[in-house]
Amino acid sequence: MTDNREQGEELSLHLLVVLSKAYKTIMDRAVKDMKRHGLSPSEFTMLEVLYNKGRIPLQQIGEKVLVTSGSVTYNIDKLEKKGYLKRVPCEDDRRVIYAEITSEGRVWFDRVFPQHAEVIHASMGALADEEKTALIEGLKKLGKGAAAQ
Repeated sequence: MTDNREQGEELSLHLLVVLSKAYKTIMDRAVKDMKRHGLSPSEFTMLEVLYNKGRIPLQQIGEKVLVTSGSVTYNIDKLEKKGYLKRVPCEDDRRVIYAEITSEGRVWFDRVFPQHAEVIHASMGALADEEKTALIEGLKKLGKGAAAQ
């Protein structure tokens, strides 16, 4: 029984190493591509969220892109200076400010995002679509199981 437990622990540790290395390799490529387009990873992911989801309260952006509130403000300021997004006050609640992609930001992202998507797709090229689907399901299960601990 101990051998099975030890083998299971070794597999878990090996999985963590392999998962970490794969994540680092893929993220390094993604980040390099984001920077090639003149944005930091935080700026790029914030713009991507606004591009896909539309207007979002500033307070909710951090949880969608996993950055701190101070980092949200800093990156929103940078994107606003570039003309890619704007702050829009809420008509119903003065405490709420929305971030919204500008038409200039949308045009820019319409041009850049397909190129970025191709870089990501190429990074995942070693897997068939069925393998990607199975891996997505497995990683979701892994994440939910770890969160429940």
